[in-house]
Amino acid sequence: MNQGIVIKSTGSHYLVKQDDKITNCKIRGKFRRKEFRTTNPVAVGDVVDFKLQKDGDIGVITGIHDRKNCLLRKSTNLSKQFHVIAANIDYAFLMITLIKPVTYSMFIDRWLVACEKSKIKAVLIFNKTDLYDDEIKKKLNSYIKIYKKIGYHCLKTSVKENSGIDVIRKMIKNKTIVISGNSGVGKSGLINLLEPGLNLKISEISAFHEQGKHTTTFAEMFPVAGGFIIDTPGIKGFGLDEEIKEHLSDYFPEIKQLSDACKFNNCTHTHEPECAVKEAVDKGAVSSQRYNNYLNILAGEEDKYRQDNYI
Repeated sequence: MNQGIVIKSTGSHYLVKQDDKITNCKIRGKFRRKEFRTTNPVAVGDVVDFKLQKDGDIGVITGIHDRKNCLLRKSTNLSKQFHVIAANIDYAFLMITLIKPVTYSMFIDRWLVACEKSKIKAVLIFNKTDLYDDEIKKKLNSYIKIYKKIGYHCLKTSVKENSGIDVIRKMIKNKTIVISGNSGVGKSGLINLLEPGLNLKISEISAFHEQGKHTTTFAEMFPVAGGFIIDTPGIKGFGLDEEIKEHLSDYFPEIKQLSDACKFNNCTHTHEPECAVKEAVDKGAVSSQRYNNYLNILAGEEDKYRQDNYI
């Protein structure tokens, strides 16, 4: 039996790296993991066992080793299945742009909830700072103030001007990183800066919609700056599990911290009297933007990130 790490997934075929050898593998029959209802039972970052077929060129994956974590999102609004974005991650990077295209705060907070649930360290990278005028810079500083206050690592970068990249390069060394974000925010451009020889295709921005066009179509792991980065396709929305609502306050660190001070042990922080969270929002101690996103996730408003009125 052979063992390796999945470095690319196309949904039906997988590239598995074993030492310096890469084998094209497939899965046979109803191969599913028990703990998740997933559309992709095998994900980039998984450590797998596989056996070679008689011709020796194609492998068949026979088992997946236990994951230390994985980043999940719901496949579609109507689906009860999940898509595993990546597995066995040290850090999750979210690439954010406040212009061309706009990354909405609801998208950011939904992604952070997924990271919190999976106990993955999240890093927010605000890219394209070279395009920001004074108004956008004010918004940028507001975002960074909000997220730094609750413990998230925030970075400012301009891939175009090669600014802020050295800090990221140091973070990647000896680590496995997954990078996510909307199409066109600069994920592939960042990876090209970190490892120029890769020459990944870079997304264009639609002049009409000011949104990115997909260039990365499948998740793939690359050796970068002494570590590994898993590049993922750009996504518009980030679906969450319905079960998350039962413990949603646990995935908002600032709300979790205040929950014990609420009058009721089962306080939902929506309508109850003597709620420490609502009081903190009224006083400005908790971000009203974050709180409103919390309420909308709790209410199941999947598409609210598309009409972000809380910036």
